[in-house]
Amino acid sequence: MFIYNVTIQVTWAIHEQWLEWMTTIHMPEVVATGCFSSSRLLRLVEVDETEGPTFAAQYTAASKSLYNQYISQYAEGLRKKSFDQWGDQFIAFRSVMQQVFPT
Repeated sequence: MFIYNVTIQVTWAIHEQWLEWMTTIHMPEVVATGCFSSSRLLRLVEVDETEGPTFAAQYTAASKSLYNQYISQYAEGLRKKSFDQWGDQFIAFRSVMQQVFPT
């Protein structure tokens, strides 16, 4: 199992609207690609929130090939939608993790 993790810091000015958009529009769109079986959104704690809160959106893929399919076919378009919606009011970085335990 692979977890695609996107860590996002959003500005205080948009955080409430962004959270609503993320949970009702963006994350369901990502899962609807068929590449991921589930998603969850976490808020980081014990971090500097001067500029705004930080979240981790996690998407679970059954295989690396499904994750690769997402990256090659869908990621660019969905990232563009995010920038079109929110501009420079957020920063994000991405990582991929493989579940080791439990198997």
